[in-house]
Amino acid sequence: MARPAPDRDVAPTVQRLRLRYAKRGRLRFSSHRDFQRALERALRRADIPMAYSAGFSPHPKVSYANSAPTGVASEAEYVEIGVALACNPDAVRAALDAALPPGLDVVEVVEARTSDFANRLEASVWRLELPGVSRAQAERAVTLLLAQTEVLVDRMTKNGRRTFDARSAVIVAECAADAGLGGDCAILTLVVRHGTPSVRPDDVLSALSRVADLVPPKPPRVTRLAQGPLDEAGTSVVDPFAPDRAG
Repeated sequence: MARPAPDRDVAPTVQRLRLRYAKRGRLRFSSHRDFQRALERALRRADIPMAYSAGFSPHPKVSYANSAPTGVASEAEYVEIGVALACNPDAVRAALDAALPPGLDVVEVVEARTSDFANRLEASVWRLELPGVSRAQAERAVTLLLAQTEVLVDRMTKNGRRTFDARSAVIVAECAADAGLGGDCAILTLVVRHGTPSVRPDDVLSALSRVADLVPPKPPRVTRLAQGPLDEAGTSVVDPFAPDRAG
């Protein structure tokens, strides 16, 4: 006969909080699992009254959405937590930011007043610094990429090697000057629609290599500037927290 589940006093979730955090500096090399462990420790240190799941192995109510790849900096990562006591979002932001290591920075916390937050993350804005690549080279490559209807690239995924179209996900691709970074360093700004599999900045670089033989001589530095729903024109990303603030 199966053993009955033990009785546990599990406080219900009375409030859900949505956090935007950044990965900066050397902490861009932290993996998603590294951040999970760091956040769990920070929640305990900050004495956040977490709600827990029921069952034999209760775990804190934490859910993550569309994390950036390891090695990529980001200003727009999102996580949602459930708490057993109503909290002031600003106080939670300050407490968690102090408990996390510098470089993993909690930027904003709002009370979740709407559902389906993950579905709101339709696209990302990426900044790619390409050292050793001139603006003219980058502009030529981008023009060739945008002229294509399809560019197939390969990537190893957890389900094996996949071949997929990197071009259709690219909504906007623009080049800028080096912004004082020194020497040739093109700045590429992308708006990329999320999908399955998700097209990442390295996939776009693979596409640029395929159509224009553009291969940066040094590793690019990549930062996610924003992610959220597309605007009415479908060409830029807007604040995913706006419905929660309005609610």
